[in-house]
Amino acid sequence: MSMLERLEAALARGPRGIEAVLDDVEFPHIEGRNVTFLYRGQAEEVMLHHWIHGLPGELQFKRLQRSDLWVLQVDLPRQSRMEYKIGVMVRGRGQLIRDPLNSHLARDPFGANSVVYGEGYEPPEWTVEDGEARKGTIEERHLDSNVFGDWRPIQIYRPARFRETRRYPLLVVHDGMDYLKYASLQVILDNLIHRLELPPLIAVMTQSSERMTEYAADDRHADFLVKDLVPQMEELLPLIRKPSARAMMGASFGAVASLSTAWRHPGFFGKLLLQSGSFVFTEIGEHDRPPVFDPVVKFVNKFRKKPGRPADSVFVSCGVYESLIYYNRSLVPLLQETGMQVRFREANDGHNWENWRDRLREGLSSLFPGPLWHVYE
Repeated sequence: MSMLERLEAALARGPRGIEAVLDDVEFPHIEGRNVTFLYRGQAEEVMLHHWIHGLPGELQFKRLQRSDLWVLQVDLPRQSRMEYKIGVMVRGRGQLIRDPLNSHLARDPFGANSVVYGEGYEPPEWTVEDGEARKGTIEERHLDSNVFGDWRPIQIYRPARFRETRRYPLLVVHDGMDYLKYASLQVILDNLIHRLELPPLIAVMTQSSERMTEYAADDRHADFLVKDLVPQMEELLPLIRKPSARAMMGASFGAVASLSTAWRHPGFFGKLLLQSGSFVFTEIGEHDRPPVFDPVVKFVNKFRKKPGRPADSVFVSCGVYESLIYYNRSLVPLLQETGMQVRFREANDGHNWENWRDRLREGLSSLFPGPLWHVYE
């Protein structure tokens, strides 16, 4: 008996039949690639709002008979994550809510969404705090920027067992405070260093209040990192002062900022980690993105004509359900032609923080392999 048939049979038994199903079944309900969403409540219309490129932005629930049960079935490939909200129309007024029947949430700077896990997907265990892993520390500081003429907030991650007498690799993280909040960055660093999958390293989290401008291939931002941030960190911290020990990472516009900085200052950063980069370009005509993409498109078009060799190695990841997947797939062969070591990973996920979180183990350890990986190479 399918889930839809089971719900219809439960309706025939009255409220007790429905309660029995709700007590017995977790919703959304997964049967292979078929996902059944259920909403219970009085409404004129119920819609599923999601962020999967290629599907209609709103999928309509079907009301079961004249009950207060609304059902929707969606085909979801294996090992997928899907973030969503439910749109409910009551007395002519609509609102977006998280799924009352789903306890799984994914948080981002705008709040939280419900999330459904397709068959075969589980949150990676290395993203969860390990009681045996010693914790690094986070220090809040401000950086004096000559380039921008202001003070910039930063956060510095020092690994457990940090020693001033040692020298450490440097990881510069665009939107670093968001990576800490929404992608479990500190937990992941602690866990991977503890498991010897990463060497002890220092991470500097930078955050821009004007990221849509400064991260959009802005020359000033590139100079800020190379002329302000890194030199001041090298004076403050015991860092290895070699390009091969410097990495830079970011997601979305943060990936654009990382690549454009490395392109403008080739060889300064030896390693790049680019997640869901907003690498929009044009072959002919105009792009179909908002005006904030204008400088991005201008940069990527220039980069594609003359990429040079921005760094020595790069890890690129993108979700299959993102509108940016075409641009990221197109970028990979070009990066390979530069002579850089390139690793590219796709996932059945969208443009969100948990997608980026789930790629960090492979991304970071491919750039900075710890002692464990050296043993098996």
